[in-house]
Amino acid sequence: MGTPDFAVPSLRALVEGGCNVVGVFCQPDRPKGRGHKLACCPVKEEAVRLGIPVFQPERIKRADGVQMLCSLEPDLCVTAAFGQLLSQEILDIPKMGTVNVHSSLLPKHRGSAPINWSIMMGDQVTGVTTMFTDRGMDTGDMLLKAETLIGEKETAGELSSRLADMGAELLMETLKRLKDGTLVRIPQNPEEATYEPKLDKETGRIDWKKKAQEIDWLVRGATPWPGAFTTLPEGNMKIFEVCALGTGATGRPGQVRKADGKTGLVVSCGDDDMELVQIQMPGAKRMNAKDYLRGHGIETGIVLGEV
Repeated sequence: MGTPDFAVPSLRALVEGGCNVVGVFCQPDRPKGRGHKLACCPVKEEAVRLGIPVFQPERIKRADGVQMLCSLEPDLCVTAAFGQLLSQEILDIPKMGTVNVHSSLLPKHRGSAPINWSIMMGDQVTGVTTMFTDRGMDTGDMLLKAETLIGEKETAGELSSRLADMGAELLMETLKRLKDGTLVRIPQNPEEATYEPKLDKETGRIDWKKKAQEIDWLVRGATPWPGAFTTLPEGNMKIFEVCALGTGATGRPGQVRKADGKTGLVVSCGDDDMELVQIQMPGAKRMNAKDYLRGHGIETGIVLGEV
């Protein structure tokens, strides 16, 4: 059971590891792009390529979803970024239970967007955890963990790709120990648990009163989605990369201090001036800010985010 790119390596590892994957559950096809044509998710694409039956109930805990899963008579279910909560009725179907691949070091960063939040909250270390799923939100007993450092300039998209591969490897080790009878269940300590909310577009709005480091965390943690942005009179400016200059703040938070093709786009924040390195202006494509400023103007002195 999985939906986005993060889950694909785990599915592939199961098949390549000799597991008999009798079915794949993922979210229903959704409208995508300007034409709003129905598009399938990455896990469905991989399942079709591998010749595995695909099931897409709107809610797996409803009667039709329960019937689909029961018909497969699974020994074990594996979930990775599935996007739906499992009812006790679903959890009771597989004889050996349900193993989840979660992209954080539990019990920290429970919830649907642990990779984004680990960067946005300034973590230096993250990783993946395998766990037995229960009815709570990432509250089940932990099994195995793998750690990794977060790169200084690493975005959520880049980190997700790395953790996806780590998760697939950890999943196979987990299943090996499960088969051998050497797997140890470790209850989570609720006092150490953190939970962050689901992301939406507003999550990426930049508060220029914050420190440069915090803004950098937000920009990297919101890339590629939901995307960091600020407002201009003509619309939203998307921001993909920033760099603190170490000069201290020379203007009001959000004020454009410099804007030319040589120096770049420099904006003050709570404690420093920052260069906005990669941007996307309304109606334009993503590009280096210096390149954009060689052919377009942004007025110095205006305050971003006040519109």
